[in-house]
Amino acid sequence: MKLLPFFLLAVLSGCSTKSAMVHTGKTTPASAAKHSEQIRTNCINGRRLICGKVLKIDPDGVVVDSGYTDLLRQPLMRSWVAPRSVSASNPVALELNEPGAPCIGLALLTNIPKRPKVKLFDYVIIMGYPAGQYAYKPVPNVEKTIRTFSASLDAAIKLNLQAEENNSQTNDPAVK
Repeated sequence: MKLLPFFLLAVLSGCSTKSAMVHTGKTTPASAAKHSEQIRTNCINGRRLICGKVLKIDPDGVVVDSGYTDLLRQPLMRSWVAPRSVSASNPVALELNEPGAPCIGLALLTNIPKRPKVKLFDYVIIMGYPAGQYAYKPVPNVEKTIRTFSASLDAAIKLNLQAEENNSQTNDPAVK
């Protein structure tokens, strides 16, 4: 019975500390790790097979017209790049909302392998992880927002975390 007040004091002080942390908005290492793991899971679940023609080579990556599913055959799948001389067509299709489904439409692919070097109008066949959006300018004065995919899961996680940080800073009234 003599220990009951100490027990209550310890439990109540623990509750007040926990609620104080929640109200300050500061993240703990455990919550940051949990958030990073959630982003990783979202990247894995949102991964798409980028299979298409390279339309533009940009410092940020390559813009791909994806959806050339007939590239998914041997011997083309031995490398992530197929030469532009390959016979390939882009059938009309809908993108499935499943991990690993072929990506349909324009996409920016970042963090691509260094070798073999990709050239304009070559074909690429590689798994991509969602990494935000990109303002694509096919011609002057025309801008189109397209999805960005990273060929590296780690890079996709970092890009998503950076995008969240940037969004939280621009939405924070104290920063403005």
